Amino acid sequence: MKEYSIGQMSRQTGVKVTTIRYYETRGLIPSPARTAGGQRRYDEAALERLAFLRHARELGFGLDDIADLMALAKEPAEDCAPAHEIARKQLAAVDRRINILGQLRKELARMANADDNGQAADCRVIQVLGDHRLCIGAHEAPTNLTTIHRD
Repeated sequence: MKEYSIGQMSRQTGVKVTTIRYYETRGLIPSPARTAGGQRRYDEAALERLAFLRHARELGFGLDDIADLMALAKEPAEDCAPAHEIARKQLAAVDRRINILGQLRKELARMANADDNGQAADCRVIQVLGDHRLCIGAHEAPTNLTTIHRD
């Protein structure tokens, strides 16, 4: 049976070592066996589980949803409907973010293309950034875009 160190797991999946440890603490990856020197030794199933987790994160799934999907994957006879519902929920979230990004793009284009090559005091970019009420859809725009990209 092939075993992998945490570094090998990281290199093969592209998941940072610290993230692998975090996934262990969350119970998404079982705690591996350890050598006499205390080094983690993962099996092939753990590598596959981590690759599944990484792909799900790339698609924007949250850790709770991933845990639910992994639980479903362990029960091949279970109904597939919950997995589809999780995927539909994620698709709706992506659609919302695309809509927000479209609004942000329009406003940035409007700001950037304003014909105001005069002084900074008359600059549309500076005016809009200084007064959020001038921004179209400001009440809908997120205050923190880090939710758009995860991990």
